[in-house]
This record gives sequence, structure tokens and C-alpha cells, in this order.
Amino acid sequence: MPISIDAADASSPTDEKTAAAKLPRHLSDAEYNLFRAAGQSRSVAPGETIFRKGELGRSMFVIESGEIHLEFGDGVPSKLIGEREFLGELALFIGDHALVASAIATTASHLRVIDQTGFENLLASEPLLLAKFMRRSFTYLVASEQQLIANLKRRNEDLISTLHSLRQTQTMLTNANNLVRTDELTGLTNRRGLYQYLEGLAELRLPGTHLALFLVDLDRFKTINDQFGHLVGDRALCLVADELRRRVGPTELCCRLGGDEFAMLVHLPNADDLNARAASLVATVRALQLPAPHDLISLTVSVGANLCDEHADWSTWYSEADRALYAAKGEGGDGWRPGALAF
Repeated sequence: MPISIDAADASSPTDEKTAAAKLPRHLSDAEYNLFRAAGQSRSVAPGETIFRKGELGRSMFVIESGEIHLEFGDGVPSKLIGEREFLGELALFIGDHALVASAIATTASHLRVIDQTGFENLLASEPLLLAKFMRRSFTYLVASEQQLIANLKRRNEDLISTLHSLRQTQTMLTNANNLVRTDELTGLTNRRGLYQYLEGLAELRLPGTHLALFLVDLDRFKTINDQFGHLVGDRALCLVADELRRRVGPTELCCRLGGDEFAMLVHLPNADDLNARAASLVATVRALQLPAPHDLISLTVSVGANLCDEHADWSTWYSEADRALYAAKGEGGDGWRPGALAF
């Protein structure tokens, strides 16, 4: 049987002003009395879940006493609602509706539960009051959605700002790492960079190739520094460094070990290529010229070249190539000598 209340109560100006002054989800006296009379009583214990996010809502709940915690998740702030407030109304407005929050009692609470049938009876008996209630509820829901959109927009802007900061930080770290492993004068990798390269060398090895080490030493470098000054000596080092840089691929390495000593680690398709590579490097450096007025200075290098034993480490590779390098320098420089594994 339809439930009715005094019409004067439903339209009382005092009641409307009182309701307007309360929270958006706070029921007026007329609304509260109407839903209280129509709903089924339900008591919930502290910590008891009334419904879970994602479930289909089929009832509206009015709180007679106690407090209910609404947990939205996804970074949306939770809400705490109490006496004479309501929740789950969309299930009655639009039918089965996936709930957007979980409702958990924070204290012992007493509820009134209004199902679809009860709500339709109220619509038939008190259409004006229910229309006002629904209009206010929809206004609140729209405002809530707008606030949620604004919050998500701010979160998105904050996320973009954070990602930008992370990219800047990553760039700074990359640049710092590059500076740490790069020789300041020549721009080649330094010893620290060489050791980093050696740590990942197994992943860079090209199948079917031979790894070779070339140690390169600029001949009479001290004489150039003493006679023409360190700026000219630095320019000579940079010329040699540029030539070495042109001779390595993406998975290979050239580095400045210190002073006038350089190293190249390259992949040779054939072991016989060691001789040609070393001879070509010596001839190319011999043809390099410093800018005038120092263009008559002769630049030459000594090279020790050796194939790298896969079962040995860097210290062994270096020792073998270094012996070959000093043999080349002992013969007057401007040439190369092979190491023990060259043949």
C-alpha cells in the first residue's frame, strides 16, 4: 500500500532551507521520514561490508545511526557518511548499476534498505518529493563526477610533470655517466668506460668473428710537447683519436688508456684481417697533418695487435698486445707488431 506523508511537511519552506544548509547527501525531514517508513531495517556490525565496489547495486540505504566508510580506490579520496545520509541511490534511478565504491561500517550502524519495488511505490505516492530528491541527487552526482574529472586532470598533470622530471633526471644521470666514462680531451671512452664495456662484452660479441685488441701509442709524443707545447700535443692526440673513432663499429670500442696510449677492441671476420687493419692504421696516421703552422710535424704510431683468447681476461689480452707494442717501438716506431696469438 502506498506510503504518504503530510503534504505541508513536504513543501515546508523552513524544511527546504534546513535541508539546503546541510550536507548534499543529508536528507530533509520529509525525505528521511518517507524512506524510514518505506525501508526494511538492517543492523550492521563495526567492520561489516555492506557492499563491494563492482557489485551490481539493487537497493538504496539510509543511515539511521552509525557511520559508513565509502572506499573508492584508484586514488580517489574516501568518504565518511553518517546519520540521515544515503548511499546506493543510482541502483534505484537507473536499474542494476556497478557500484563505484565499497561501503564498510566503521561503527555499529542501523540502516533502512529501500529496494526497487519500494522506491516505485514512493514515486507513485509522493512524486513531487521524490522528484526533488532525485534532482538534488543527480546534481550532487554530476558535481561529484566533475570534481573527479578535475582531480583526474590534476593527477594527470602531476603525472606528466613527474614523468618530465624523471626524464630530466634520467638525462642528467646518463650525461653524468657519460662524463664519468669519457676522456675529457678526446671524447673517447676512458679506462672506466673500458671496464664497463668489458662487463657487457659477452652480449656484444658477433657470431663467427674474432675479437682483436690493438694497442696504439703516438711516437715521440714527449718531443712534440717539449718543442711545440702541450696545446699542439693535445691536438695531435685528438687527430689520432678521431681516426680511431672512425674505425670502430657500434659493438666495438676505442678508448684512451692515458697519456698517448689508446686501445681498440674490434671484431674481425677473419683472423688474417689483423695484419691489414694494423698496417692500414699505421699508414693513415702517417698521412695526418696538424693545422698550420705545425703542418710539417710528422705524426706516426706504433701498434701492438693480437687476437683475444676467449678463455683469458683483459689483463692477459693487454699483456700480449703490450709486448707487441713495445717490440714495434723498439724497432723505431711507425709500424706494428703481432702478438703471440696473431698467427
